Amino acid sequence: MPAGRALGGSELLEDGSLVGRLLRHWRRREPVRQLRGVDGRWIASDELEQMTRDRAMRLAASGLVPGERFLLSAGSSADLVITYIAALRAGLVVVPINPAYTEAEVQRIVRAAAPAAAAVDDDECARWINVVAPDIAVLGIDVALRNATAEQTIDQVGSDDPAVLLYTSGTTGVPKGALLTHGNLLASATAVGLAWRWEPDDQLLLTLPLFHLHGLGVGLNGTLCAGAAVELRAGFEVADVVEHCGHGPTLFFGVPAMYQRLAASGRAGALAPLRLLVSGSAPLPAALATEIARRTGQIPLERYGMTETVMLTSNPYDGPRRPGTVGVPLPGVGVRLDGAGEVQVTGPNVIAGYVQNPAATAEAFTADGWFRTGDIGELDEHGYLRLVGRSKELIITGGYNVHPREVEEAIATHPGVEEVAVVGRPSDLWGEEVTAVVVAGRPLDTEELRAHAALTLAPYKVPKRIEFTDALPRNALGKLVRREL
Repeated sequence: MPAGRALGGSELLEDGSLVGRLLRHWRRREPVRQLRGVDGRWIASDELEQMTRDRAMRLAASGLVPGERFLLSAGSSADLVITYIAALRAGLVVVPINPAYTEAEVQRIVRAAAPAAAAVDDDECARWINVVAPDIAVLGIDVALRNATAEQTIDQVGSDDPAVLLYTSGTTGVPKGALLTHGNLLASATAVGLAWRWEPDDQLLLTLPLFHLHGLGVGLNGTLCAGAAVELRAGFEVADVVEHCGHGPTLFFGVPAMYQRLAASGRAGALAPLRLLVSGSAPLPAALATEIARRTGQIPLERYGMTETVMLTSNPYDGPRRPGTVGVPLPGVGVRLDGAGEVQVTGPNVIAGYVQNPAATAEAFTADGWFRTGDIGELDEHGYLRLVGRSKELIITGGYNVHPREVEEAIATHPGVEEVAVVGRPSDLWGEEVTAVVVAGRPLDTEELRAHAALTLAPYKVPKRIEFTDALPRNALGKLVRREL
């Protein structure tokens, strides 16, 4: 049963690309404060244009050509934003990497992406990259290259040109490269701007990381497309958010764990001056939504998106916000449920396929071209979408994707582990909690196993809970019956 809101793609793709939208804002408006770094310094829009242009020209002068891949790994900072925009202006394909990734995780992405260059803020990460890609230049996040000696060609990207390559775990646990075009990013940023009434005088307090699509594709891109301002923070801390909410911000985007911490601190009321609170990346418990509303006067607007599609649905800005649902389709997005209840989507925000992976692409799309999300949903009588489960084994914890097999393989290398199965358990704080069920050959300590897993896994992949059992449930063919866990 399909549901959707009609809107021509031409409206969503006006200006052709993120770069085109930015250039229009920069050229037609008087300079305004646009980017505030974690150091507290504001960068005006005309300064941001100049900084990103200079850096884009240096990248082009270094020999990098449009379409080549450019790794970015750094904590949130003004330099990271400038380098990101500069790479897009130079026509490069940005490959974000979580700074918390271990050596094995970084090198897996480097091998898959085959980048032409990288910019990082950590010397150890630079060494890891050069182990598997010794011939590429690994720069600092400020891209301290020589200045361009002549005018370089930049700002030539169009809607079909690749912009960002993000790696996500598939049903086999093998990383799949989701290649988002400038059109995908622009269409989604424009859609949320329309739906959330994003205006140039808005200011977003952004505590989300910029290696993830929530912070990068929604927070930063949405701000830039609206011609608005963004204030970066190094991360989420209750006291820091409380301190900054009363001094300019009008928007706050968070994951349920952030709202939970604010509510538990008794200081969620500090968000009351903001005109819009948004929650995403994991289900927002209805009780928590109600508690935040009691403290702030508004229910956080819950929305739904994926790496492969950016944003899909949202509770309305003006209409009823229904806790427990992810709302209605955003402008330009089509949503339908198949006979099994799987959510399928279409729109200019959806990728065309996975990089060099025709099998995964064929599996991900229906015969008539709709993207299979792997989520099971239902539509209520008002047309609001409610997500009730997943058709795949992928675990989403705190907004991050974790594939059980990757975690199982890490734990299984411990000499005391005979068997292990990993599942996602429901969690009010994380959406799902990574849980490992272990058959041990000798007495083991849970913290010992967690420390072992942390040697090769990013912190969010390390099981938050470890349980022991005498045997894992298996069917007559010996296959693991994961649902029984």
